Amino acid sequence: MVTLVKDDVKLTAIGGETRTIEEWLTTFQLLTVVLDPYTHESAWILETAGRVLANFQGADCRVAWTVTADEADAKKFLGPWADEFLTFADPDRELVKALEMERTPALVYIRQDLAVVGQAEGWDPEAWEHVGALVGKVNSWSHPKLPKAGDPGPFAGAPAKG
Repeated sequence: MVTLVKDDVKLTAIGGETRTIEEWLTTFQLLTVVLDPYTHESAWILETAGRVLANFQGADCRVAWTVTADEADAKKFLGPWADEFLTFADPDRELVKALEMERTPALVYIRQDLAVVGQAEGWDPEAWEHVGALVGKVNSWSHPKLPKAGDPGPFAGAPAKG
C-alpha cells in the first residue's frame, strides 16, 4: 500500500518561502532526510545523511533536509550543511505527522503525485540503501552503498512526535 501525503502540508524553506508540498513537488520528486535537532540520534547520522543527499544532488530529484525546528535552530543544528542543500524548517512537524512517522532520523522519497514510495526510519543502513537504490533506479542514477566505514552502527532512532 502506498501512502499519499495530503497536498496541503506546508513546508518552509530556510529563507522564509512557505509552499505546500504539492507546490514543492511541481517540478521534481523529493528525497528528504528528516531530523530532530533536539536528539542525539539525528546528530549521529548527519555526515552519513549528507553523503546520501550529495549523491543525488545532480539527479532529477530535489534533495533536502527537513528539520523539526524553527529556522534558527535548524541552521544551528545543520551548520554548513544548511547551505549545501535545500532545508525545510518544520517546527510543528507537519510533514512528520503527514507521513505518520514513528522515528527520526528518517530518509523519505516522495513522488510528484504525492505518493511516498520509500521511507526508512531510524538508522537502518540496509533500509536507507534500499530507498537510495529506488531513487537511483527511478532517476537512472547511482546510489551510495551503506554503511560506509565510519558510519554509525544501526540504531532505532528517537520518537518522531517529539
